[in-house]
Amino acid sequence: MDAVDEDIIRHLQRNARLTNTELADAVGLTPSPCLRRVRRLEEEGIIRGYHARVDEARLGRGTEVLVFVEMGLKTRDTAEAFESALAPFPEVIELRRMFGLPDYLVRIAVADLAEAERFIAGTLSALPGVARVDSHLTMKLVKGGG
Repeated sequence: MDAVDEDIIRHLQRNARLTNTELADAVGLTPSPCLRRVRRLEEEGIIRGYHARVDEARLGRGTEVLVFVEMGLKTRDTAEAFESALAPFPEVIELRRMFGLPDYLVRIAVADLAEAERFIAGTLSALPGVARVDSHLTMKLVKGGG
């Protein structure tokens, strides 16, 4: 990977809808070598996909909550049961298994605080192996949100 590949990645991270011609112009290549590089980056797994960033508030889910989950029993079976039970819920927009504590970081998007409380207390806390949950609201998103 060289500086041109890194430039291609930066441009696609900012706007994955660039045409190949626009991307080639932006990184100083002609379209054919640019497309070859993009395909190689995809084949090597460096570019894993292209995604739409969704405005959760416009979908009626403008309240985001970060939930830290600590497990009581830390076995592989418990972790897999927890993950497979939680991941399908549409409220869960990100689920990360962590090193150390907390065991999991769960980002949920819901309509309001009452719905967050219902989901956290009624659904998430009742899942296999959950010992403790700690939820946090974002004051201000400074960087990220993709």
